[in-house]
Amino acid sequence: MESKQCAGCGKSFHPRPQRPDQRFCPQPACQRARKRQWQQQRRQRDPDYRENEARGGRLWRQCHPDYWRAYRQAHPDYQERNRAQQSERDLRRATRLLTNGDVSVRDPLVPSGTYVLSPVVPGNLANGDVWTVEIRVVSME
Repeated sequence: MESKQCAGCGKSFHPRPQRPDQRFCPQPACQRARKRQWQQQRRQRDPDYRENEARGGRLWRQCHPDYWRAYRQAHPDYQERNRAQQSERDLRRATRLLTNGDVSVRDPLVPSGTYVLSPVVPGNLANGDVWTVEIRVVSME
């Protein structure tokens, strides 16, 4: 049988005769990659599978409530890496272009304070997240 290129590591391998369509070599790392890929596809397509995995995760977290706290204490490098990654995500989020061109990023026209927002017009708006409101000052800081 002819050799194939592994979808995991890229090395050449001979598929098993029973599985001529085999895409991953028998190396443990490649088999883990194959399983991860299968699970990811299954989660996307099967809501029951996705719910069963979520329920299993919730049950495990209930049985091991202090696991992550202990892990972070035992692995300070994990904490630092996570903080650095979160800073990068925050920076990307802050610099991402706004998708709504109507949003102003300049100084607000309304000064800081406490306001009462009351709907003015019951809307037949296309976007249900938008309100038309009257702003009345209750107190100024």
